[in-house]
Amino acid sequence: MTPGELAALIRRRRTSLLVDAHREVPDSMVDELCELLTWAPNHKRTWPWELAWVTGDGRRRLGDAAADAMAARGDDAAKVAKTRTKYLRSPGVVVVGSVTGDSQLRTAENRDAVASGVQNLLLGATAHGLASFWSSCPKGADVVVAELCGFPEDTTIVAIIYLGWPTAMVEAPSRLPVQVYRIDT
Repeated sequence: MTPGELAALIRRRRTSLLVDAHREVPDSMVDELCELLTWAPNHKRTWPWELAWVTGDGRRRLGDAAADAMAARGDDAAKVAKTRTKYLRSPGVVVVGSVTGDSQLRTAENRDAVASGVQNLLLGATAHGLASFWSSCPKGADVVVAELCGFPEDTTIVAIIYLGWPTAMVEAPSRLPVQVYRIDT
């Protein structure tokens, strides 16, 4: 891949939930995307990522677990109801967690590594022609989502990524604002 091709891929990647909720994404493709995630920079080689591919009725169980945690916190009933079904909008979601480190600094570095890996997964999904959407775990649901996925007890959920085959394309912005500060020694 040339630098120009890489730049085009990065610019082409869009966040989108315009997907066919019934057309399955092959497990082998998801395995490849999850493997790409693990190539992210990882300080001290802690390999902090935890990954789960949630499909079928597992999506409903994920929504119910998160919604129950939200309801227990006293969240708005409409948001709780929406959470029960929102993971059904795509054929599957990748739940991405980060394990706690042996210090506050290592925990932060682990999360940074996992977030970097998520970008690898998203770019890989775009290269395969998939639509993707990076969603956060609902407030207060980290523990139950980690438990549902079989992750270690102290895992923080970094992303819940919807994956699916696009039904429409999202237009890229013409230009994203950027400010680069230059420091000359």
